[in-house]
Amino acid sequence: MLRAKRITPIRAPLPDPSLANPLHRLKDAFVQWTAAIGLSAETANIRRAALGHFIRWCHGRAIGAPAAITRELLEAYQLYLVEYRKANGEPLQLSTQATRLNPVKAFCKWLVRNRFVESDASRELILARLPKRLPRRVPTVAEVRRIVASAGLQSPLTIRDRAIMEMLYSTGLRRMELATLKTVDVSLDASTVLVRSGKGRRDRVVPLGPTAKRWVERYLRNVRPRLEGGLDRGELFLTEYGEPFRRNRLGDRIRPYLARAGLPGACHVFRHACATHMLENGADIRFIQAMLGHSQLSTTEIYTQVSITKLKEIHAATHPRNSSPKQLQI
Repeated sequence: MLRAKRITPIRAPLPDPSLANPLHRLKDAFVQWTAAIGLSAETANIRRAALGHFIRWCHGRAIGAPAAITRELLEAYQLYLVEYRKANGEPLQLSTQATRLNPVKAFCKWLVRNRFVESDASRELILARLPKRLPRRVPTVAEVRRIVASAGLQSPLTIRDRAIMEMLYSTGLRRMELATLKTVDVSLDASTVLVRSGKGRRDRVVPLGPTAKRWVERYLRNVRPRLEGGLDRGELFLTEYGEPFRRNRLGDRIRPYLARAGLPGACHVFRHACATHMLENGADIRFIQAMLGHSQLSTTEIYTQVSITKLKEIHAATHPRNSSPKQLQI
């Protein structure tokens, strides 16, 4: 006789005890103000999440009033983030700690501006300097060619993926810039792409190379009409459900192509490759800065460290130990 399988009931998550904390109302007003002054929805969401973490920490210490947020309290929270360990035992990266602390600093300034407190408790808070890290590995031109070609022509979705990767490599767009790109933003006649409200809410126009243009044309002609759905608002690239790509969905689609080539990462790899290969072929770094949409040249200068080809050429021509084999001495 078969026994009935015991079904374990799904328990609803416990309610957040900090939701009644008065600081949440101020957080919500601050996030609304963030959107009202024209900062991106992504910035507003980052601030909402970071302040949610901070307020839950404050609630556990019976802190619920803006006046109770002092420099000493902020330094204690900063130390808490340093000592915090994730479920796998690893600490938070410095970049994650900064992502948690910077919105708190902005919130403290907003509290002063709106006269909830008299002074900015975060003014003397010293944040750790973030290291400028190089990309883990930038693929060569030949590797990029093999990666994008691996999409093949098996289905409409792989044609779309090929068009996405070709555009990422040709234009150096960020993941979310490409995800929010509209069909009207791409001029195939002029071979240009208009990036609306990129990082820092800045618009820019970048060239679209002939190879990427051909694949985008093919996608628009043969694939996109088959993907269009009820939620189509004009985004250039659509999912198999006819929806625009959101957040990690685009990276999840592109990552396997790089993984098969033994490379980590996803969309941003093509941005690094675009900048590095152009620099190695003689592009002026200020042109690359404009193309990538960097507000500071120092951000673009990291690619002078990534680009090893020219340095290897100079090293081979000038280093005294690089003599021909006949001249080598033991």
